[in-house]
Amino acid sequence: MLDAVSTTDGTGDETVIGRRGLQPKGVARRQEILDRAIEVFRERGADGTSLRRIAEAIGVSHAALLHYFDSREQLLVAVYAHAEIQRNASADPAVTPGVDTMIDAAIANVDVPGLVQLYTTLLAASLEAGNDVGREFFSARFERVRDELTSSFRRQQADGDIRDDVPAEELAALLIAASDGLQIQWLLEPSIGLSETLRTFGRLLQPPR
Repeated sequence: MLDAVSTTDGTGDETVIGRRGLQPKGVARRQEILDRAIEVFRERGADGTSLRRIAEAIGVSHAALLHYFDSREQLLVAVYAHAEIQRNASADPAVTPGVDTMIDAAIANVDVPGLVQLYTTLLAASLEAGNDVGREFFSARFERVRDELTSSFRRQQADGDIRDDVPAEELAALLIAASDGLQIQWLLEPSIGLSETLRTFGRLLQPPR
């Protein structure tokens, strides 16, 4: 049975993508599998491999993976969500969401090219009919990030820190599009300057003089 897909409960705590109702030992084992899978995908990416091949690569049996995840897609989404939460846990909570946080995230992502490839592959696959796991994950993720950035931009607009002649929600959507689009371009052409280009976006947000 396919369980509900989510990544956090709104407090930053990770929730379950995959089978629920595991005993503590099973939860710990699931985390070990995800940690190992992250390392594998950092090195290799997903590359369309089967669930059985993924099990071999991370050193567990095919049956063990099926105990925790119903499908290859469910496992891959769980791997990416787990990696993203690990990255966010190391971020400075005092930093205001905005261009700088997106730059930090983009730099962290390109340090692990396999995860950038995994993200873009999963995002494209989420548009396919029947891929409820990916669609639910990315719809919720984009909504959450847009809401966080929109709230932050509204505060910055009220303080006069950024331009207020463009709605905050549009700035949020544009920043997400710029960050994701640049990372896709970087996969094809690694000379693309991610941080430099995103900082240019930040300068465009400055109030008109």
